[in-house]
Amino acid sequence: MQRALCFYGDPILRLIGKEVEVFDAQLKSLVEDLFETMYAEEGIGLAAQQIGIAEQICVIDVRPPKESEIQFNYLFDNKPIPLDLFMPLALINPRVTITDSTESLYQEGCLSFPSILGTVARPKEIICHFHDPHGNPHVIESDGLLARCILHEVDHLNGLLFIDKMESKDLIKNQTRIKQLKRSFKK
Repeated sequence: MQRALCFYGDPILRLIGKEVEVFDAQLKSLVEDLFETMYAEEGIGLAAQQIGIAEQICVIDVRPPKESEIQFNYLFDNKPIPLDLFMPLALINPRVTITDSTESLYQEGCLSFPSILGTVARPKEIICHFHDPHGNPHVIESDGLLARCILHEVDHLNGLLFIDKMESKDLIKNQTRIKQLKRSFKK
């Protein structure tokens, strides 16, 4: 079921999610709702806080369109398997370790900030330990777009937003729209 998105100004976006302890049908249903909402909104990632639930759950699908030149390196459970074998991806209780802190710049957007884009510096490479909706542990090593998307969504799970890391020139450029979003929530 598609859920309503929470937009900037909603305090839920600043909450740190609770760790998931029960891997049951209710969790699987929530993950399905996250995927359905993400696809309906044409996003590549979505955190539980963005649909009003403060838990350590996010979903990602960075499979590039066939004509795309977007490339990134990754290992899933220490194996170089095809992306389609593990995407779309649900991350439950993710824990990220930075393996290359060299920062890369990329223009990001966020479903909780419609029509706002800004350049964000993020570490190049990560390792992410997480559980799937069945409670099975996994690990992803990645760089590029997959690493960036994981970092963006894990930030959401910890109450951080991409505007907190946005380059100052882009933050200034978007300030009016950001303030309008915040005022809209208060109404």
